[in-house]
Amino acid sequence: MSKLKLPNTIKMVITDFDGIMTDNCVYIDEKFNKSRKINFYDVLGMSLLRKHDYKIAMISGEINPLMDMLSERFSVKENHQNIKEKIVVLEKIIQKYYLSQEEYLYIGDDVNDKLCLEHAKYRITVPNAVSKVKEIEGIQITANKGGEGAFREVADCLIGLRI
Repeated sequence: MSKLKLPNTIKMVITDFDGIMTDNCVYIDEKFNKSRKINFYDVLGMSLLRKHDYKIAMISGEINPLMDMLSERFSVKENHQNIKEKIVVLEKIIQKYYLSQEEYLYIGDDVNDKLCLEHAKYRITVPNAVSKVKEIEGIQITANKGGEGAFREVADCLIGLRI
């Protein structure tokens, strides 16, 4: 059961992708084709957020075709891939949408998310995140692991506030 505490002022969910929407693994077959696993609970979480008028932004240090597919399917306008300094992109998104600290949350799991998590007032990670992230002051940790319904847990918390 989720213990997340979020206000009803949130308008945008800004998230890392690998390790949050996926299990943080890359699967390689015998022909060296790469793939990733995505949990349908998390996909439905994205759909539920959009149906309840939340904006979604994804910022990833990698290039991932799954992000393009989800962005197209759920009209995600902010799909940023191959980003080495995520804080720069986060600040641009905050400015573009005129978001206050009360109006967005950030979800991340690794050291390349640390600055974004420290910048956000509402910061969330997953149980399988690296220690340096789980030690950030004020961070909330989902009950579900990344790629196993963590994103959906955040969505359920937010839409539960609006029902």
